[in-house]
Amino acid sequence: MSGLIDLLNSDLGKQIISGVGQQVGTTEEETSSVLSSALPELVGGMQNNAATPDGQNGLLGALLGGKHDGSILDNLSGFINGGDHSDGGSILGHVLGDNQENVQNQVSQNTGVSSDKVAMIMKIAAPILMGYLAKKAMNNGLNNDGTSANGGGLSDILGGLLGGGQQQNTAPTPSSGSGNILTSMLDQDGDGQLGLGDAVTAATRKGGLGGFLGSLFGKK
Repeated sequence: MSGLIDLLNSDLGKQIISGVGQQVGTTEEETSSVLSSALPELVGGMQNNAATPDGQNGLLGALLGGKHDGSILDNLSGFINGGDHSDGGSILGHVLGDNQENVQNQVSQNTGVSSDKVAMIMKIAAPILMGYLAKKAMNNGLNNDGTSANGGGLSDILGGLLGGGQQQNTAPTPSSGSGNILTSMLDQDGDGQLGLGDAVTAATRKGGLGGFLGSLFGKK
């Protein structure tokens, strides 16, 4: 998770924390605590989504060809204070699916910040995170297939934010401290790992594996 820690400790991160806190009505300490807990969950959700071809294509399309081109970082205060935050709700719904409320409640429990304020912070932070990822994707020369001529693809960008790299191409586990809320929901056998056994267990549930994943990511 060092990548996200570095981000929050940077000048950009301090601007995000200060601006979001003023907008939501939380102290900088509270805002930093929520972001430190919530951002790994969002990146972990993106990793899980990107593990499927459709999910990867959707994320790449948003980063490379959509409105999340990184320009949000050029007028960050304008977005935080007067921008349209509804897009953040769409991003959260796509990345977290039906587990959005569960993640928000868990972050609230972890930080002591009310769940409604956690929801507001996450809604503002989600488009900023997408803009930040878009900048990194462009700087890395990311291609539409998720690879890069510079040697670091989409999985490396996401893994780098969670403190990994080229070896972190699978969903993070609870012991990694990243994406642990989502992983605990996916981990069917409680062993802390996402493997074939979890897929088999999920597949035997009502709706099968497709129904389970469709519910998780809010597939329509």
